[in-house]
Amino acid sequence: MGTSTDAILTYGYNLGNDDEWKLEGAGEYGGYDFTAHDWYSEDGGTDLVESIETKLLAAHGFTETDWQVDGFYQRQTEAKAAMGVEVVTHCSGDYPMYVLAAKKITASRGDCEVVDFDALTRETVEGGYDEKLRAALTALGLTPTQDRARWLLCSYWG
Repeated sequence: MGTSTDAILTYGYNLGNDDEWKLEGAGEYGGYDFTAHDWYSEDGGTDLVESIETKLLAAHGFTETDWQVDGFYQRQTEAKAAMGVEVVTHCSGDYPMYVLAAKKITASRGDCEVVDFDALTRETVEGGYDEKLRAALTALGLTPTQDRARWLLCSYWG
């Protein structure tokens, strides 16, 4: 079993991590109280990414929870695509950091991806990425310290 080492280019907001959240309301030492939000749950093994995803899916009308119902995963996948944003985990599995992103391009170790920034700029505008990200942040009640959505280059080792 190998270790993945990926380069990840995202368009969105750097949310930070447990050591230093990049959110308004973070404490003096970077801590943030997610329990102040009704969507965050520490119960039953639900993590931050899953809590965010569940809230955003609900904001887009997908509230199903019974994965045993026929077609659940297909409907969930379609709802995620319609949402137009995702939480991208970077850094490592043991030390996760997060970006709320409307676009993600990954280059795995040994791969080389062409990045056409002219096309991405058009896609950003035509795809309404800024609006989707703002809607997600509003639904979550989060305000990043980053002034606006930007292209962010990060890595993942794991």
